[in-house]
Amino acid sequence: MMPHEFDGKKYEKASTHQREWGAKIISKLGLKGSESVLDLGCGDGILSLQIADLVPKGEVIGIDASQGMIDAALPKERDNLRFQRMDINHLDFVERFDIVFSNATLHWIKDHERLLQNVRRVLRPGGRVRFNFAGDGNCSNFITVIREAMAQEKYRAFFQTFEWPWYMPSVGEYRDLADSSGLHEVQVWGENADRFFPDKEAMIRWIDQPSLAPFLVHVADCEKESFRSFVVGMMIEKTKQKDGSCFETFRRINLSASK
Repeated sequence: MMPHEFDGKKYEKASTHQREWGAKIISKLGLKGSESVLDLGCGDGILSLQIADLVPKGEVIGIDASQGMIDAALPKERDNLRFQRMDINHLDFVERFDIVFSNATLHWIKDHERLLQNVRRVLRPGGRVRFNFAGDGNCSNFITVIREAMAQEKYRAFFQTFEWPWYMPSVGEYRDLADSSGLHEVQVWGENADRFFPDKEAMIRWIDQPSLAPFLVHVADCEKESFRSFVVGMMIEKTKQKDGSCFETFRRINLSASK
């Protein structure tokens, strides 16, 4: 499966809630200032930059498979912060990092058994893992709407060989997987992060980047706008509240572990 491509500049404007989740996690990492940190799925690089500010004597490497995301991140580079285009599935570091961090990314990775083995390999002895990603029940409105759109007669043919883009496990399923990974001090827990977008424009920005991107690429150019309009219209109708805000479910899986 090819990595998904995103518009990093649009993502910067649509990812307020992802930044909030990440900043909360970073604030609790207990960084001492000299750690080497790997940010898996760094996106536009804003969280990698926050970590770099906290490790002035260390280093941060942010990786992402999307060139659009890396392009948005590169202007944030500094002496202790670098960005690299790399597929998370192909991590090739060995005992390089004290911390592997990932926020709102790893639901895009299908094989977490492989992922956890790769993460274990890149960590130094005693190194730590801290993940937050989408779990079972996440984006229930969008998933209902996108499945309805894909099933429409005029769009159905575009998705005959489509591979669902996300892995969103239950807490129990992921705990079993992490417990068998060889990592230590494993803690897995769920989190309800349901969100009210302030208005329909904010909801539409989130639909466009990143939610709709892996679907729209499969639709013929002549039908892209109609497909997008169908999804956006259905989502606003389904999620709009009396005060003009729009609601979506965000359910998270959290992992904390060490090597």
